[in-house]
Amino acid sequence: MEATKRKAEEGSLVPMAPPKAPRNDQQLVGLTSETKKQLMTAGVKRTSSLLAPIMLLTGHEGDIFCCKFSHDGQFIASSGFDRQILLWNVYGECENWMSMKGHSGAVLELQYSTDDSHLYTCSTDKTVAKWDLESCERIKRFKGHQAFVNSVSCARRGPQMLCSGSDDGTVKVWDARQRAPVNTFQATYQVTSVCFSDTAEQIFSGGIDNDIKVWDLRKNAVVYKMRGHTDTVTGLSLSPDGSYLLSNGMDNSVRCWDVRPFAPQERCAKVFTGHKHSFEKNLLRCAWSPDGSKVSAGSGDRYVYVWDTTTRRVLYKLPGHEGSVNDVDFHPTEPIVMSGSSDKQIYLGEIE
Repeated sequence: MEATKRKAEEGSLVPMAPPKAPRNDQQLVGLTSETKKQLMTAGVKRTSSLLAPIMLLTGHEGDIFCCKFSHDGQFIASSGFDRQILLWNVYGECENWMSMKGHSGAVLELQYSTDDSHLYTCSTDKTVAKWDLESCERIKRFKGHQAFVNSVSCARRGPQMLCSGSDDGTVKVWDARQRAPVNTFQATYQVTSVCFSDTAEQIFSGGIDNDIKVWDLRKNAVVYKMRGHTDTVTGLSLSPDGSYLLSNGMDNSVRCWDVRPFAPQERCAKVFTGHKHSFEKNLLRCAWSPDGSKVSAGSGDRYVYVWDTTTRRVLYKLPGHEGSVNDVDFHPTEPIVMSGSSDKQIYLGEIE
């Protein structure tokens, strides 16, 4: 039973917290250099090259729906409701060094090209855009969808192939060098997330019918469906080795699917639980750590969840955000997790 707290009378004694250990040289005046050194290093044990164990990036004027590390780990791109695509440094003060504008609707997902020279974005303005990261200009608009474009994914190898999924119920395949789609797959319901297979011979799509469909680009048809989610699939992410697909669903589960050829009929290998989807019905995404040992997913309860892929245990439940966590990403080489939220803020945090 929790005892009800009584109000403090005026003049009553309030317990004070003990003073914190000083953190910079100015506060350490009059101490020997050895004591100074001990106090300065008594803080958090560092695991990355970030300026501080937790970095907060602010500058967006609306909900952040997507944020990604570049493949070399030096930069971050983020976007969302304010239609601005902001580019940030990962190290030092995490300065925002560029704002790119061009979409007339909220940006729902973004992806770096494999060589980090371009950025691809999709938006509620029914278009997919290609941005040159040297000139920081939009160099192409891909038009063809009839409704909001919810998701975009680029192939990991070969020519720059893109796929996009939309509320118009189609999955479109684009060659980044051409304007018109090279292929269109018609699903029955709105498509909320898409992802290429490792070889880019197949596309995974999730939507409001709860199934994950696997489209074969050579057969131009669905080759199999993966069933298990009982509500909309909001995010898909392929494992670094290309063998497993991670899916985030509004049924409050993150599922790991075996997508290797000749895998057993029951492809759902693991289910991770703990996170929540909220009434906002945002498209919460998910991500793998670079070595495949951890997964993370966006959550409507304002926490960032990180699970161990082997034990399915929640390793971290990271607080800080004041709104739904919509996108998460792991740094490609360091133990850093990033989260973008409806509170207009991005956090970078060190993990073990």
